[in-house]
Amino acid sequence: MRILILLLLLSFTLQSCGKKVLVFEPKKCSYTYRVKGKTYCVRRSSTGYVEVGIASWYGPGFHGKRTASGEFYNMYKLTAAHKTLPLGTYVRVINLENGKSVVVKINDRGPFVPGRIIDLSYAAAKRIGMLSKGTARVKIIALGRRVDHRYRQENYEKGRFYVQVGAFKNKLNAYRFKHKLLRKYGIKAKVVKLEGYYRVLAGPIFTYSAAEAYRKKLKRLGLRGSFIIRY
Repeated sequence: MRILILLLLLSFTLQSCGKKVLVFEPKKCSYTYRVKGKTYCVRRSSTGYVEVGIASWYGPGFHGKRTASGEFYNMYKLTAAHKTLPLGTYVRVINLENGKSVVVKINDRGPFVPGRIIDLSYAAAKRIGMLSKGTARVKIIALGRRVDHRYRQENYEKGRFYVQVGAFKNKLNAYRFKHKLLRKYGIKAKVVKLEGYYRVLAGPIFTYSAAEAYRKKLKRLGLRGSFIIRY
């Protein structure tokens, strides 16, 4: 048990060395992360989300690089970065200065510039006529996830949930922790890279209530920093 607690403490220490730090906050957020000293709450649901503010766009300097979702950024696709909407959410972005609109998929995090609410891809910015100006006042309306060419709001009771039991900057440390969990407690887990960390995820569990019960069980085993994510 002492070894397990030490491993958990090491994982949290490793998290604090990077730019983004995950914090357990189960009631409000799917998870939170920290950038430049500010904490952002990733919403559990996009249902009913509407926002008005300033949009910007990003292009050639990021083309071909990985996004927070793990996808490669393609400046010619209709995508965007948002700080708090669930990755994979589709939103309609309306340019309030000219009435043009575009539907984009949220696959990245940002923008982390004060006063801006969304970073559009080059193609999306071109579609709503804001390339030359660089920014525009927009309205964002969340549509949900796209299934069979239709947009559906997420059902957040049912789905594919995991309990995160550790996060490491070092891939080898993550796999060592995974094998430790299986050998000592019989906990089956997998390692995925998400937003800069190798995360050890126990599951899957297919309802949120069952995932919450499982998280409490893991807490009783000493995994006190565990929290639920949808992945």
